[in-house]
Amino acid sequence: MIDPFGRHITYLRVSVTDRCDFRCVYCMGEHMSFLPKAEVLTLEELERLAGAFIDKGVERIRITGGEPLVRRDVMRLFEALGRRIGQSGKAGGLKELTLTTNGSQLSRFARELVSAGVRRVNVSLDTRDPDRFHALTRWGQLSKVLAGIDAAQEAGLAVKINMVALRGTNEDEIASMLEWAHGRGMDLTLIETMPLGEIGEDRVDHYLPLSDVRAKLAERYTLEESSYQTGGPARYVRVAETGGRLGFITPLTHNFCEACNRVRLTCTGTLYMCLGQNDAADLRAAVRASRDDEALSAAIDAAIARKPKGHDFVIDRNTRAPAVSRPMSLTGG
Repeated sequence: MIDPFGRHITYLRVSVTDRCDFRCVYCMGEHMSFLPKAEVLTLEELERLAGAFIDKGVERIRITGGEPLVRRDVMRLFEALGRRIGQSGKAGGLKELTLTTNGSQLSRFARELVSAGVRRVNVSLDTRDPDRFHALTRWGQLSKVLAGIDAAQEAGLAVKINMVALRGTNEDEIASMLEWAHGRGMDLTLIETMPLGEIGEDRVDHYLPLSDVRAKLAERYTLEESSYQTGGPARYVRVAETGGRLGFITPLTHNFCEACNRVRLTCTGTLYMCLGQNDAADLRAAVRASRDDEALSAAIDAAIARKPKGHDFVIDRNTRAPAVSRPMSLTGG
């Protein structure tokens, strides 16, 4: 699949649920209204859609949410997609199946994930202070997440920590998080808060440009440029003092659109060609209309042909409105 700007689309992010057992303040409101189950694709429908993308050239699939591991029987989907790893499809087959999680359920599922073919996971963790963690997640328990990380590493999963940098909230922990993660053999990626969805909070005051963070870290550490890539939007450096990798995802200070290779499928079968745009394609209709894979393939082709050049994220200090109205928990990041 090649979009109008010559970019090969090889990466699919699949949100299997909009539900989550946390209520992170930058992601969703505390009292969310979730989708009716009738609107959510079955695991079999999600498998069929993902398979269609694999046949059309997708090499990497990341399962997201909400919190993906709270969906009932979700391991069936991991197992089905894991069987596609290494198989030669029409465009070469799936090379990697990964997961982004808040870590709360990893103690239960780490070994099953490895058995299904998952080799690395991203864990969202913005603080290691228990009180601050509870304030940020509203419903979360830090001890469960840390136990999940332990279980993941014990099961053989490579773990990367994702940390949303928030001014006045956790910026004082970034250096200690880096040293803790690298000390355990885990990469750390820092993420700017993204203006998606009404969350009952004001993002403007918490927006922390990662250009400022990087400059401050460079006063303390030697940051060496790196060509390392995972297929996602992060740009990495190597921290000489720790030997570990540090990534930066900067949708506002430096967008990552020029080499965008990904599209996002929600649990309703809606395909977003860009995280920061509202244009979308309804693939649920194509899946449920018939078992005709050619019609589904044509619907995917039509969507990729509309993929925009880039997003228009901005933190608007005048309106303080989100750039995109749908919540992050629906799109899956």
